[in-house]
Order: sequence, then C-alpha cells, then structure tokens
Amino acid sequence: MGSMIKSRALDETCGIAQAAAVLGDWWSLLVLREIARGHHRFEELAAELDISRKVLTERLGHLVGHEVVERRPYQTQPVRNEYHLTPAGHGLVPVLVGMQDWADRWLLGDGTLTAAGSDLDGTRTQGLTGSPVPPLVLPSTQGERDVLAAEGPTVLFAYPGTGGSLPRDWPSIPGAVGCTLENRLFRDALPRFAAAGASVHGVSTQRPDEQAAFAEAERIPFPLLSDVDLELSAALRLPTFRAAQQIRHKRVILVVDADRVVRHTAYPVVDIPAAVEEALAAVSVLGDRPRGTP
Repeated sequence: MGSMIKSRALDETCGIAQAAAVLGDWWSLLVLREIARGHHRFEELAAELDISRKVLTERLGHLVGHEVVERRPYQTQPVRNEYHLTPAGHGLVPVLVGMQDWADRWLLGDGTLTAAGSDLDGTRTQGLTGSPVPPLVLPSTQGERDVLAAEGPTVLFAYPGTGGSLPRDWPSIPGAVGCTLENRLFRDALPRFAAAGASVHGVSTQRPDEQAAFAEAERIPFPLLSDVDLELSAALRLPTFRAAQQIRHKRVILVVDADRVVRHTAYPVVDIPAAVEEALAAVSVLGDRPRGTP
C-alpha cells in the first residue's frame, strides 16, 4: 500500500503521467489525429474513425475539457460546432508524428533507420490521391504562405534536408542524400512547370533560416516551406524518419490541383530526375482537366 501511495504522489508532478491522463485513451489520440488532418466537423470525424456517436461525443468533451480542442460554431440554427486544436493541441502535433514515426520503425518495420521508401509508407502516400490538402500556412523563404499556390496546380516536394546542419552520419542513411540535386532539378525545370501553369513548392522540417541560407546559395526561386512544427507532416501523414533526434521528411512528390485535391503522388523517389519529369507530365495532364473535375 505504501508503494502505491508513493507512486500516486509522484504522478502528480510527473509530466508523463499528466499527459497520459489527457491522451492515454486510444480514441482520444485518433480524434486528435483526424483534427490535425483537417477533419473538423462531428460527422466527418465519425465517418473517418468509424466510431459511435456516443464515444465520439465523450472523447470530444474530454479533449475540450482539457483545453486541447476548442469548439467553433459554424451554424446557429441549430447550433453546430467545428472542433479545432488549441495552442496546447498544436503542441501535441509533434507527439502524434513522433508516435507514427516510432511505430513505423519499431512496430511495423524492422527497426532499421532509413530515409528510403517502404511498402507501409507507399500505401499511405498512394492513399493521398483524391484527398484534399487542408489550408495550412507555414513559414517559408518567401514569407509565411499557404503550402499550396493561390492559383493553379502546385507541385509540392518534401525532402529530408540540405545545408551544413546535417548529421555527420547523413551519407550512411539510405535514401537521405540527393536533396540538393532535387532542388536544383526543380529550379532548372521551373520555367517548364510555369509554362504548364503550375507552381513549385519545396518543404522540409528544417528551420526557416537554414532554408533561407540554402536558397540564397543555390538561387532557389520558388518558396521552401518550413514544417519545423510538423503541422504538414500530421495533416498528410507524410512518411518520416528520425535522424539526430529530429523528424525528417522522406522524399515524396505530390501534384495538387487548383481545388486542393492530390492528383498524383511519387513515392519512393529513387530516380530523382525521372520523378521531376513525371511530375511535369502529371501537371500537363491537369492542364487539360476542367476545374472541379473529380
């Protein structure tokens, strides 16, 4: 009995124990996952999770009560709410991405550290086709902006990292090298993408200042977005790996139409020049589709 009392007393000042009280429920974590993915309305959440209305109501009430999620009315007669992450909720996004990354490597994978593709990553990435990309503003080398262009299709390519801040063992991680080449190839092909009516955005989890130094050195004309807080990683469940205790994107290319719907995915990206040409071909096909075409 004495050890149990001592344990409970310690839990009162233990951050892990306190966080578990908020997040320890399986459904609560999945509700947060879906809100981070851009599903904000009750019916959307119920459909995505295949959860009973009673359980969903209870979990949303729990998360609202702990000020991780907040209600925002979008209809008055009758009153209907959307559910959005609070600042405390946004602070949990890296936790969600870290859990996914850990499980991908240690539970669903063989424990190998790799930036190369896997069947699991491939299934999730291919599943993005036909899915919407939620509005999301990130810092970039050209100021804060939406991850997608305001008009026309966007080629969004995620890459592990560039510049002098990379870990010493970077070359030994399968699939990690090649990011500078990829940026250069998109830079050189930018006039062709522009002629097809498309914008190009790069994204990594590096800090904006690191990206800015690289963009200046390499004369990168398109914005490099910083997903340092992992908001985009969570929204799209992008494939990641952890190197030097930092979550990094694996290399993936998405072609997103003007309606914010993913129309083409490239993953794994092994032949980088071929993947750039493949993205250009996908953009050219989009140019022949009327806007709003499913």
